[in-house]
Amino acid sequence: MVEVQDERFKEYLALLDRALSQVPSKTAKAGRFEVPKARVMIMGNRTIIQNFKEIATTLNRQPEQVFNFLLHELGTAGTIEDVRAILHGKFSKEKIDNLIEIYTKLYVICPVCRGVDTKLRKEGRVLMIYCEACGAVSPARGA
Repeated sequence: MVEVQDERFKEYLALLDRALSQVPSKTAKAGRFEVPKARVMIMGNRTIIQNFKEIATTLNRQPEQVFNFLLHELGTAGTIEDVRAILHGKFSKEKIDNLIEIYTKLYVICPVCRGVDTKLRKEGRVLMIYCEACGAVSPARGA
């Protein structure tokens, strides 16, 4: 009876080691995450987000992903030039900041652990959020 329990315990430990090896290492940054604020400048009928690339980098997303979300929500056209984004039309700083916050809630923050260490991947037609902190896989809410 003692040998059977020892074998089961060894098997349990082996399975536990295997499970722990598959859990992603903790990548959460220390400190509280703050949604980046846009530096907006309006020139004529154009709105320029001067720190656009910095915002995308802080959110750990491709600039094109964030830009396409903004264009879709604002119903406009625009271009990305180097570190800034140029939108056709006049949009307030508050409107841009609000949309960046919405994007962050929908496509950046993990719905399970509320961490920001996530990646986006498309599975078929569904956009999924992969959390590197807790290992959760969730569909993006806004997709």
